[in-house]
Amino acid sequence: MTENSAQEPQQPRGFSTETLDLPGWTHVYSGKVRDLYEPADEAIRQQVGQDCVLVVASDRISAFDHVLASEIPDKGRILTQLSLWWFDQLDVVHHVLASTVEDGVPAAVEGRAMICRKLDMFPVECIARGYLTGTGLLEYKARGTVCEIPLPPGLVDGSRLEQAIFTPSAKAEVGEHDENISYNDVVAMVGDDIAARLSELTLKIYTGAEKIARERGIILADTKVEFGYDAVSGAITLGDEVLTPDSSRFWDAATYEPGKAQPSYDKQYVRDWLTSAESGWDKNSDEAPPALPVDVVGRTRSRYVEAYEKITGRTFA
Repeated sequence: MTENSAQEPQQPRGFSTETLDLPGWTHVYSGKVRDLYEPADEAIRQQVGQDCVLVVASDRISAFDHVLASEIPDKGRILTQLSLWWFDQLDVVHHVLASTVEDGVPAAVEGRAMICRKLDMFPVECIARGYLTGTGLLEYKARGTVCEIPLPPGLVDGSRLEQAIFTPSAKAEVGEHDENISYNDVVAMVGDDIAARLSELTLKIYTGAEKIARERGIILADTKVEFGYDAVSGAITLGDEVLTPDSSRFWDAATYEPGKAQPSYDKQYVRDWLTSAESGWDKNSDEAPPALPVDVVGRTRSRYVEAYEKITGRTFA
């Protein structure tokens, strides 16, 4: 997702989305989950500033590089409120300027929208891994490495790493799959100094958040963050969302057991159903996934709510 301005409204490839009519704001971009709007009249610009965007989280959900026709009720609110909670915990410069109606957020999207600084986003998905699983496990089994970083022999699915590692990926278009890359690839894309800073900030965020989550009975296995350049301040700034079930793997510390796939506080119910015989869908086909059953939608929503409540200590309502 880019937080920079666009000359014309853009739609990602592979799906359509209904944008909202928000007085004073113009839609400029839609990603898998979030829609971006820019101030459209002088009154709004005077209130919120020229160099900002309204980031609205929808209830859309994606799986296997498809945005599904089914939505998860309250998902946008959960992602936004959890991100705002984490932004308050992290000692990192971030993009959020406001999140209330009093400060300029349209009432129609209150609770699931943030007014944010406009950033020039770096073309890198910054990922920190403290545990071996997912695509990292696949590379490790094949070559003993993750993003070309050598790891000790004998690790299994769910093994905790001695130190968290920076394992970036290249951003893909909506509907396409992000590609794991090496640190040297990041250097080639953004230069030595910025690459070093992205790695440092990513691991700082992960390390701090992993400690907070563990105190709440949650294992943060890995997380993805995004950064951009703030032309006003000149700072490398944390953007997008942060530390939600859409961008992180959260496991229950009480049931954690290396050597097998761990139940996650995320959309695993969706993935499991889509790959089951019941769905009748082949993820390797060109066909769009089918609509989700009501029970899958409900269980998925429950996992998002549970993650929010366990991490923040707040009741979601």
